Amino acid sequence: MTGIGYHPAFLEHRTGPRHPENPQRLTAIMRRLEASNLLEKLHSLEAAPASREAITAVHTPSYMADIEDQCNTGRMFRPDDDTVASPGTFTAACLAAGTCLAAADAVLQGKVRNAFCPVRPPGHHALPDHAMGFCFFNNVAITARHLQKVHGLSRIAIVDWDVHHGNGTQDIFLQDPSVFYFSIHQFPLYPGSGRASETGEGPGRNFTLNIPLRSGAGDAEAERAFHQELRPAMDRFKPEFLLVSAGFDGHRDDPLGGLVMTADGYANLTRQVMEMADKHCEGRLVSILEGGYNLEALAASVEAHIRILLD
Repeated sequence: MTGIGYHPAFLEHRTGPRHPENPQRLTAIMRRLEASNLLEKLHSLEAAPASREAITAVHTPSYMADIEDQCNTGRMFRPDDDTVASPGTFTAACLAAGTCLAAADAVLQGKVRNAFCPVRPPGHHALPDHAMGFCFFNNVAITARHLQKVHGLSRIAIVDWDVHHGNGTQDIFLQDPSVFYFSIHQFPLYPGSGRASETGEGPGRNFTLNIPLRSGAGDAEAERAFHQELRPAMDRFKPEFLLVSAGFDGHRDDPLGGLVMTADGYANLTRQVMEMADKHCEGRLVSILEGGYNLEALAASVEAHIRILLD
């Protein structure tokens, strides 16, 4: 069974009528899953907001307190030029992280085989001490630390296929050999990181693998990178749990990127990561929504992703 981690409180993170990262993204996904009769096949995961301890395993306490304080003013604000917050943002961000933790717990407890978390705000640009690129708390990083601290796992792999490089996730684990970070992304593109030469630092050297793609690359190039680069890396690392930063903004119809991937391409990437999870970690896999800003393309890509998770 595949779990789904969704809560209507995610819609209370308001960003304004013209912001690309808006509540309609999740509304489109959930409507598509219902219309395709997939929602009834998914196990709904109950979640509570992530604890301060869980969030501050990745983010500084002062940063977390600052976001909470600003949200409590009742006004909208901008932590950076691209990122907008509203009074409901802190609650939504804590619940987004908590939903991902609940999904990981459910997989380890055998309640579900794998899970997809359509959460917002997204997370992979968020750094320990500041918001960035629509992101507040780094959901995938918080989940990785939870798996280690609470469940005692030693090796976590994060696969990021968002069109934008997950600079926050990379920076958090840059010197950490217990977390392997892999990213395919368009380059050059925001945020400007993700060169192939970025492989980690100190004890974390060679535990980061970036595969930058040029504008115009699509399904074939992404699938080749997974087959030729990611699979051998997973054979060496042997993860105990696999997390996916599942951004669908590499789709050919997305307004914020220049890749030309399709929903079928995302299905094929999903199939590959499932095979790796089956080989190395008893199928343990949780995917977490990142980007995707064309509503139709996003919904179609998520549907394709979930159909493979259910296989």
